[in-house]
Amino acid sequence: MQIGVRNMDMRYPIGQFEWEGQSSPEHRNHWIQEIEGMPGKLRTAVQGLSEEQLNLAYREGGWTIRQVVHHLADSHMNSYMRFKLALTEDNPTIKPYDERLWAALPDSVTVATEVSLAMIEGIHTRWVALLNSMDHEDFLRTFYHPENQRTTHLEYATAMYAWHGNHHIAHITSARERFKI
Repeated sequence: MQIGVRNMDMRYPIGQFEWEGQSSPEHRNHWIQEIEGMPGKLRTAVQGLSEEQLNLAYREGGWTIRQVVHHLADSHMNSYMRFKLALTEDNPTIKPYDERLWAALPDSVTVATEVSLAMIEGIHTRWVALLNSMDHEDFLRTFYHPENQRTTHLEYATAMYAWHGNHHIAHITSARERFKI
């Protein structure tokens, strides 16, 4: 439902995120399964890479594979918190962050990827438990993003983060194919 391959450039190896409107419980279950499986897919994607290979940019002008892994931890941690805020407050205003600046911080450029892989496994275990406990009304709850001045419902965010994990894993796997690593 959300993925279309219109743009084959290396920024979007699985296509850009697409939202077609409200979905069914089957769609939500699929997205939850994608979020649940993401840590294992990511671990497999980076398995066996040397420190030198982790420091390769997945595309010219892009982040290194290491930065992509740390970005996923940062991004999914923020998303999990946004879900909790939306489930406990009425349309809370979330705190945006500049992912480019976060990816340039020393912990994103030097720390072992295992640290973020472990974080992602923990975050996703909690997030999936939360998602599985939500009913239809919960998925309609919202948060407000002040940077893009948009109210986002949790159903949309679930679909987008299912795509987001696959999107960045594809950055890594396509780089491995291109660089033969």
